[in-house]
Amino acid sequence: MRYPLLWAAVLTVAFRLPLAAQDASKDELRRGIDFIETKVYSEEADARLLKLYDGLRVVDVSDGLHMAGLPGQCLVDASIQPAWKNYETLGHQFRGIAITMRYVPTQRVNRPAAGKDFSQWEGDWYGQLSSETWTKIIRPGTAVVIDDVEEMDIGSIGSNNILNWVEKGAVGVVTDASARDTDEIAKEKVPLYLRKRGRNIRPGFNELESVNRPVEIGGVLVCPGDVVVADGDGVVVVPRAVAEEVAAYARGILDSDKAGRRRLYERLGLPLDETVK
Repeated sequence: MRYPLLWAAVLTVAFRLPLAAQDASKDELRRGIDFIETKVYSEEADARLLKLYDGLRVVDVSDGLHMAGLPGQCLVDASIQPAWKNYETLGHQFRGIAITMRYVPTQRVNRPAAGKDFSQWEGDWYGQLSSETWTKIIRPGTAVVIDDVEEMDIGSIGSNNILNWVEKGAVGVVTDASARDTDEIAKEKVPLYLRKRGRNIRPGFNELESVNRPVEIGGVLVCPGDVVVADGDGVVVVPRAVAEEVAAYARGILDSDKAGRRRLYERLGLPLDETVK
C-alpha cells in the first residue's frame, strides 16, 4: 500500500527540479552536478542579520520557525550537544552564520609507504587530502559547520586548530561527528557542539570532499549563509530566506517570556539574572 505514495513523492520531487537539471546530459551527470546553489553574502549583511539574533535562545528560534511554517524540520538531532556548559556566563551559547565543509572516509592506504617517514606522511595528508583550506573564508560571526564521518573515531577538531578558527573570527563549531582534546576545549571556552568524543587524527581516516556546499547535520540541511543558534537545548538552523522573519517572531517570544519570568522572580524574591533583564 505504501508504493503508490512513494512514487508520488518521487514524481513530485522530480517535477520540482530546476529546468537545468531536467536538461542535463548523461555526460554532465556522470561528471557530477550541484543542484543547490551556494549564495554569497557580504560581511555587512551577515553582521546585520546576526544583530537580530543577539540573545535569542534555541527555543525562541524553534518557535519562530514554527510560526514561519517550518515546524521541527530545522532542529538538529538532539544527540548533538555542547561539549561543555557554563551556567554562570552561558559562554557555551552562540549565534553565527554558517560556513560548511564535508569530510568523507578515505579509500587510500592509511599508513606511510615503505621507507617513508610517518610525520612527513601525516603532514602531506593534512596539507593535501584533509586540509583546512576553508579557514580562508572564516570571518567575524562565522559558525563552522563540519559534516564528518560520524561512524568513525576521528578527531578532526582539536584544542589547537579550534583556537585558530576562533582567532580568525569563528564564534562556534558544530559537527555531526567527533572532536578530541575536549577537556582543553572546555578550558579554552570555545563553544563546540558534537555527537561524541574522538581520539584519532585525520590522516589515514578522512578526506576533505567539499567546502561551502550544502551539508546535512543531524538530519538538517545546512546551507552556507544560514543562521546557526546553539545553547544547552541543542542546535537549530535557520534558512537564510526566512531568517529575518524568524528573528522577529523569536524576539517577541523571548521578550514576553522574560517579562513573565521576571514577575515570577520578583514575587519569589529571586535575584534578577541576565536571562530576565
